[in-house]
Amino acid sequence: MSEQVVQVLDWAGIVCILAGALLSFIAGIGLLRFPDLLSRMHAASKPQVLGLLLVLVGIGFRLLPVEESGVFSLGTLFLVGLFQVVTVPVAGHIVARVGYRTGRIRRDLVSTDELADRLATRGSASDPSEDTVS
Repeated sequence: MSEQVVQVLDWAGIVCILAGALLSFIAGIGLLRFPDLLSRMHAASKPQVLGLLLVLVGIGFRLLPVEESGVFSLGTLFLVGLFQVVTVPVAGHIVARVGYRTGRIRRDLVSTDELADRLATRGSASDPSEDTVS
């Protein structure tokens, strides 16, 4: 690769790494500053994943001119990003449901509660007192 292309890739990598680090830092501040579980979960998942993806893209830009094949390093970075994108929403969903069921969320901050209706209909359908024969 020419020297100008390597410099452009280096600067693009630096910008992506700094932007990803800034997003991760903002997510950390959100974890400390937000008042309840759902807000903290939002701060932990959304900007953190985007920040990590930006850092991975920046590392990829930095590795591209150095690696001859680039398959292993860039493939590993791709897999790390893919697994983060797949697993973080699932983990966030599980944390939110556990927090909801254990009463660790602030109900006054929830504007729409669709899960309450669903749990109420499921609870009344599986109520053992209705299954008894008189």
